[in-house]
Parts: sequence; structure tokens; C-alpha cells
Amino acid sequence: MRKLLLFSFVLLLFVNSMQALNADETKNCLQFGTFSAFKTKLDSLTQIENQVIRDSIINVFWNTLKINHQIPFVLGDSVAFLYKGSCENISWAGDFNGWNPAINSYKGIKVGLSNIWKVEASFPVDARLDYKIVVNGNWILDPANSYIQWSGFGPNSELRMPEWKYPIETIRDPEVIRGSFSNNKIIYSTNLSYTVFYRVYTPAGYNSQSNLPVIYVTDGHEYADDRLGSMLIVLDNLIYNQMISPVIAVFVDPRNTANSSQNRRESEYSINEKFADFVADELVVKIDTDYKTAQTPDKRAILGTSLGGINSAYFGIQRSDKFHLISINSPAFKYRPQIYSMYQDSAKLPLRIFMSTGVIHDTETSARQMKQIFESKGYPLKYLEVNEGHSWGNWRALLDEALIYFFPFETNVRKTENSIPTQSSFFLGNYPNPFNSVTNINFFLSIPQNVKLEIFNILGKKVSSISPGEKLTSGYYSFEVNATEWVSGVYFYRMLLEGENFFGKMVFVR
Repeated sequence: MRKLLLFSFVLLLFVNSMQALNADETKNCLQFGTFSAFKTKLDSLTQIENQVIRDSIINVFWNTLKINHQIPFVLGDSVAFLYKGSCENISWAGDFNGWNPAINSYKGIKVGLSNIWKVEASFPVDARLDYKIVVNGNWILDPANSYIQWSGFGPNSELRMPEWKYPIETIRDPEVIRGSFSNNKIIYSTNLSYTVFYRVYTPAGYNSQSNLPVIYVTDGHEYADDRLGSMLIVLDNLIYNQMISPVIAVFVDPRNTANSSQNRRESEYSINEKFADFVADELVVKIDTDYKTAQTPDKRAILGTSLGGINSAYFGIQRSDKFHLISINSPAFKYRPQIYSMYQDSAKLPLRIFMSTGVIHDTETSARQMKQIFESKGYPLKYLEVNEGHSWGNWRALLDEALIYFFPFETNVRKTENSIPTQSSFFLGNYPNPFNSVTNINFFLSIPQNVKLEIFNILGKKVSSISPGEKLTSGYYSFEVNATEWVSGVYFYRMLLEGENFFGKMVFVR
């Protein structure tokens, strides 16, 4: 009888605990006000002595974290990497530790009496990092984290800190008119003494266009991959939304045309005069012959990342007769440090330069050294540092910055006091679209008018209304829409003018 009463008491305790957990934490794990409060809850659950009760409660807690995308658990700048399962040893490796699982601070510690393992860390609140879990020597994706970022070697799990913004320009909008992307083309290089694959992107409306700028892209097979560089999506979105002028992109593939498992990038991109001459004297000539290009170095760019960043910088020095626009992502200058003296010792060349680097086990030291040289020479330079590592997640998110810097759309969507066009009012739509916090609705007024903007959700309910309160003069305008309080989904907007209305659709992605 006493055993039966004891069992009933334990069962009641278990049911009450489950109900309390479901009623409070599991509905919304964001209720943890501090990182310490999360750790206290996790420690308390993992110290329950009865294994049946402990495992059941932990499973509910764990699944709720997983559903809410809270594994790893992140609050402020604090992170708890978590793994649930039986193992002898476990560690985390990624951008944050140079992919070295032997570093003690990233070796997992078992939590309480459970089979949960944990590592704590701290990162900038806007960081984004790739990682994997190493379980008993086996490298695996985090099974509780659905966020993935692909690398050239396959997928990695992705840590997203709370203020990191998803690069929505890499999301394909089905309404955006796409450009064309050729199949593999092949060219024999007399400079390299072998054949090279390349593919060409031409913008929507290409048949009616002419004198288009061109960007040559090294590691082209990866930049063109929607999982890696996402460059085709970015080009389509930026051109459609009139953020950049139409541009041709040439994606140069470093892989052996006879055996794609052999990648020549290490030799081609490491200050290789023959490769530079191949692109400048053979491939450029072919593209200028076959396509409607602007055949001037001021409209010709070279883009590369890592070793490709060395290559881009080298093109600036070696072939400025053909390339004036130099785009450098996470440059691996340490492998060819002579590139510093090449710029330091040369006269200033007619170049415009974009350079970026991550600052978490990336190339920030090399990039900063070259930045000082560029600035001392007086080069026009746009330079960015981001709290990321050496990853496609870093580079794809900065493509729009480089493209807008080199190929800005000819029309300024902001109001201009001078040079008002004579055409009638027109609507430029909103950008970015899709977006995850703020978007801008852009339009032009040919004459002064009263303007009102109304936004509706998919059920037809008005969620926002914007009216300047006074008649706007003629010119270009941009209304900012802040959607931080909205739910994810499709929204419709209506621009009311005097005698003329415009309509559009936007997609909010939280």
C-alpha cells in the first residue's frame, strides 16, 4: 500500500511538473529574462533524480527549444551550444575557433544527470557563424538546429546572433523577372595552355539593352550556386528593384574541364600573370565580341574571395588597362604578402576598390594592412568589416554592397532638388522585397500632389497608413515602412495620388 501511495505521489509530481512546464516555459522559451535564468532552469531539470521523470521533462523542454529555434540557446551576446545524446567526448568547431575541435574552451561538459552536453561562449550580438559538432571524432551537423549555411565542402550548421539581419536580397522573389544564365561555355587559353569553363548571366531585357557593364567572377561555380554565393538571385533582385543598373556577369570556373574534382584556384589565383592575361586578353575579348558590353575598364569589375581576393587585388596592379573596379572579399594576402609592396611601391592607378572582411578568425589583419595602403595612396575605397568568419554566409550577404557601389542605378529614388525629369508620375515599388524589418516604397512625382500610403494584410485588414500631411513637391521620394511588429507574410500596399493610384505586394520575413 505504501509503495502504491509513493508511486501515485511520484506520478502526480510528474504530471504537475509537465503541466507547469508546458504552461510556462515551453510555450515561449523567450520568457527567460537572462542567460543565467536559462542555465538555472537547465541545471534544475537535469538534477532530477528519478530518471523517468527527468528524461520526460527534459524531452519536453528540449523539443520546445528546438521548435523555437533556440538551439543553440542565444540571449544577448551569450550562447549555449547544446547537444543531447550519449557520447564519450564532444566538442564544437567552427568559424569561432578556426575549426579546431581540440581547443579546450569548446569541449562539451555534461550537464547534471542528463545526457545533455553544453559549451558556453560569447559573441557580438550581430554575429553569424558556421559550425559543426564533433561527436566521438565524427563531424556532424547540429541535429537540433535547422539553420544551415552551405560551404564549398558541404553544409554547416549556422549560429545566428539576435541582431544579425538575414540578407533578404538573397531570397528569390517569384515575381522578379529573371535574367538568363547560359550553360557552360568553353574557351581554350593560349596563356594557360588548357581549356576553361565559364557561364554568362545577362539581365532581364537584355535584347533591348546595350553598353552594359561586366563583372568577372572567380570561383564562379560557387558564386552562382544559390546555396553559396546566391549571386544570380542578388543580381535579379537588385536589377528588378532598380538598385543597380543592368549588368552582365561572367562566372569563371577554376575546375579542370576534364575532371571537375581537380580545382586549379590555388595556382590560378595566387598572383598568376598567365591567368591575369588569360582573363584580360582572351576572355574579355571573347565576351566583348559576343555580348553587348561597355568596352571600357571603368565599366569592368573583377570579383573574388579568399585566394580570389588576392587575385582581384593583383588584377588591379597587373591589368588596370582592362579592370578599374576591384572587389575583394576576405583576402588571403598572407599567402602572397608581396601584394602589399606591389601597391605600396606603385603609382596610384585609376581604380575603385571594394574590400570586406570578417573579424572572427577571418582575414581582418591582412585586410586592415591593405586598407591603410589603399588609403595612403588615395584610392576610392569602400571598406566593410562584419562579425563573421571565412564563410559564404559572410560573402553572399555583402554582394549587394559591392554591386551598388560599382553599378548604381542611374535614377536616385530619394528626392532630388535639381534636374527634375519631365515624365509623368511613376512608381518604383519597394526595396528590399522580401524584407525582414524595414523596406522603402519609392516613387516619383511629376507635379506637386497629396500622397497617402495604405498597407493591408492578406485578409484585407489595414495595418498601416502613411500620409505626409502636406502636399509634396515634384521629385523622387522614399517612404520607410517599419514592420518589426508585424507577423511574417504577404502584404499589399496602395499609393493614393490625386487622380492616380498605384498598387504593390511586399513579403515580410521575420
